[in-house]
Amino acid sequence: MSNQKQNNRPRGPMGHGMRGGGEKAKDFKGTMKKLLNYIKPFKFSFLVGLLCAIVSVCIMVIGPKIQGNIITEIAQGFMNKVQGKGGIDFDAIQKTCALLLAIYALSTAFSYLQGWLMSGVSNKMGYKLRKEMNQKIDKLPLSYFDRNSHGDILSRFTNDVDTLVQSLNQSLSTMVSSFVQIIGFLVMMLSISWKMTLMALIVIPLSLILVMVVVKKSQRYFKAQQKSLGLVNGHIEEMYSAHTIVKAFNGEEDSLRTFKEYNDQLYTSAWKSQFLSGLMMPLTNLIGNIGYVGVCILGGYLTIHKEIAVGDIQSFITYTRNFTQPISQISQSMNMLQSTAAAAERVFEFLAAEEEICDVKNPVVLEDVQGQVTFENVCFGYDPNKIVINNFSMYIKPGQTTAIVGPTGAGKTTIVKLLMRFYELNAGSIYIDGHNITEYTRSGLRNMVGMVLQDAWLFEGSILENLRFGKPSASDDEVIQAAKAAHVDHFIHTLDHGYGTVLNESSSNISQGQRQLLTIARAFLADPKILILDEATSSVDTRTEVLIQKGMDELMKGRTSFVIAHRLSTIRDADNIIVMDHGDIVEVGSHDELMKRNGFYTKLYNAQFEEA
Repeated sequence: MSNQKQNNRPRGPMGHGMRGGGEKAKDFKGTMKKLLNYIKPFKFSFLVGLLCAIVSVCIMVIGPKIQGNIITEIAQGFMNKVQGKGGIDFDAIQKTCALLLAIYALSTAFSYLQGWLMSGVSNKMGYKLRKEMNQKIDKLPLSYFDRNSHGDILSRFTNDVDTLVQSLNQSLSTMVSSFVQIIGFLVMMLSISWKMTLMALIVIPLSLILVMVVVKKSQRYFKAQQKSLGLVNGHIEEMYSAHTIVKAFNGEEDSLRTFKEYNDQLYTSAWKSQFLSGLMMPLTNLIGNIGYVGVCILGGYLTIHKEIAVGDIQSFITYTRNFTQPISQISQSMNMLQSTAAAAERVFEFLAAEEEICDVKNPVVLEDVQGQVTFENVCFGYDPNKIVINNFSMYIKPGQTTAIVGPTGAGKTTIVKLLMRFYELNAGSIYIDGHNITEYTRSGLRNMVGMVLQDAWLFEGSILENLRFGKPSASDDEVIQAAKAAHVDHFIHTLDHGYGTVLNESSSNISQGQRQLLTIARAFLADPKILILDEATSSVDTRTEVLIQKGMDELMKGRTSFVIAHRLSTIRDADNIIVMDHGDIVEVGSHDELMKRNGFYTKLYNAQFEEA
């Protein structure tokens, strides 16, 4: 549980979703260009949305000036009444208030329309990206998933697209509005008094310098906070997912000690970053208030000398108070755009990943699959510089059973992955019924092959739906017959809802052996001519193993079968046995032939029985 371990460990969506405040895209300009290309189909709504934002701001900046006119009218009326020249003109004030109300209502309407349009554009773009990513994932080779953790890929689908959509929705319109506000406020301030404008602008550089100093100091603490947060989340995720193991080995104290270390780091960095960032508002307010005092004094002086009206002071103070807000909004929007670009870059990297080799244009379609399999001078390595299968050749007749054995990590599953064309060969060929597997479509090839894996995968749904996964068109009677053949029908009938029983996400409401029997029934229903059984009995008890073995024996009848097994007693009757060690095929033959050679297979076989 060292720091290094926590930092290097691949994280799920929780870990990858923590985007640091300082994360930037490698190619900001290039990424933003690609992003704009995705906006092109919605450019009309996008441009109208930006136009609405501009109009809304333009209307809104007039408001304080009109408010000032109301104050001037009241002040002038009061002075007239004191001097006996009349009084306050409430009709004029009422009309001005109605105009002010109409202006703010119109600004709000345009702002609402802009929000509606920009939200639609960003979410449509997110929909389009998710759709393309979903289509892309089916085209990626398995090697991509070997190089990238599932958590990272999931994070690109969820966190990165969500970050992109939300920040794009907010940042672009906010940035445009802020620029217009700055220009609008400045124009209105100058229209009132250039002297007061100069006084107000003097304090802005001081605020900016102060903000830059504080941001520079706080940035490193924010980065440390994100790093510590990732460590805390990663540790909690790790301990929660393995809490049974932690308890079994009395690891609670070690876990709490590690958590305290990470939590202390998070506390220290969090309070420092929050304290420093919290200083910005009071300090900028202090400088701003000093500026307001100067503006008020100068405004009073100009009013006395009849250069401006008394209401203009209130209007000007409102503009001055609002002038710094769009500047800080632009700064926040720029940071948000950096986050947007970083998220978009990860999404575009996924979309640009190298895809599987395309299927042939005129594929072979077999009406009657026999199940003959031929390996001819096959060479393969997950890394081209490290070949794990060297010049392997083998002819397997229809209906024969071929067992693949060897120590853990010997590369037994690699051969069946090549047969399923999960990976492309470095050299050589594999044939099914005399046709190279590259002459079939991948879906056509995989329709010929059924798999029962060590990890019995079942999705959240009814047993009936899970069994039909291999053959969606199967009738209820066909499903029941497949379940009977796999010796699982009796167990299903013991459940409260029979075939309608809903399995939860982890299938924890049934045992591992029962899950395995259901996957065998699923393979029965698909009725493939070629069968792959990958250590299907490795994690079940002896009694369940007998049931599973019966089900597999029934399933293998009349089918070309590849059996990956650790328990060598279960494959003695196999027609061919491929013996692998450290990625290489060291022996090939029947059980009796291999035992006579007194080689590696004999050592494996005898070692198992000596252990027994």
